[in-house]
Amino acid sequence: MIGTFLFFCLCSWSLAGVFGVDAVQSVSVTEGDSVTLNVTDIQINDKIEWRFGQILIAEINIKNKKSTFYNDSAGGRFRDRLKLDQTGSLIITNTRTTDSELYTVTSSTRNTLLNTFNLSVFAHLPVPVITRDFSHCSSSSTSSSSSSSSSSSSSSCCSLLCSVLNVGDVTLSWYKGNSLLSSISVSDLSISLSLPLEVDYQDKNTYSCVINNPIRNQTTHLNICQLCPPCADCRCFGFTEAVIQLALSALVGVAGVGVLVYEFRSSLQQKKREKTSTSNTD
Repeated sequence: MIGTFLFFCLCSWSLAGVFGVDAVQSVSVTEGDSVTLNVTDIQINDKIEWRFGQILIAEINIKNKKSTFYNDSAGGRFRDRLKLDQTGSLIITNTRTTDSELYTVTSSTRNTLLNTFNLSVFAHLPVPVITRDFSHCSSSSTSSSSSSSSSSSSSSCCSLLCSVLNVGDVTLSWYKGNSLLSSISVSDLSISLSLPLEVDYQDKNTYSCVINNPIRNQTTHLNICQLCPPCADCRCFGFTEAVIQLALSALVGVAGVGVLVYEFRSSLQQKKREKTSTSNTD
């Protein structure tokens, strides 16, 4: 009976360690941002030590507030980028993707692990670029246009390519409205990401190319009218061009009204002169 009780106590103590302060906290930021890793359960006599993986990078004596930074450790990657506040929390400024790692904070006084953080630093996302792909245009059934069919001719389609620099941990996708059409992800950073799309020239759906990582995304919307004009002699106007065209049309209209008013007044004056001339003759 006593043995069973002791076993229960040991299991309870072990589970407290697993689900308590030993639990790993995930933190994600974008490269260049500052991040604070907050330490908990400190005591006045604690000497706090921070480690990057297994490498000691900073420590602070909570009682006298004296901090020490090991700038040459971890290959010198944290030089002049670390701060410790009065609670012992670690602040990393101007974060880099190479800062991604497991961070632990311990009390060397009590020989106790206080917190564990899994920091992930993601690169800034580039803007996807959509271009016309003249090298390929087929009428295959993989065409994403809802109006296309297997009998469509190659002359009725517009082949596009969305490209972006691969910065790691990203996915490139094509969307029609809110529906995912296709996506690609490559771990090799030397390979740029490219994803094709085929649409009909008369397609009225909304398409967008999106690059995303776990915390951010960048979107480029497809302007079908601009990249896939319905005919060689047709022109598609953007917002600015449309305003200019509207203004010119308005000016032509005003000028036309002015000419009509002028002609009307001239006609009235002519009739008035003729009437006056007739009266004088009588």
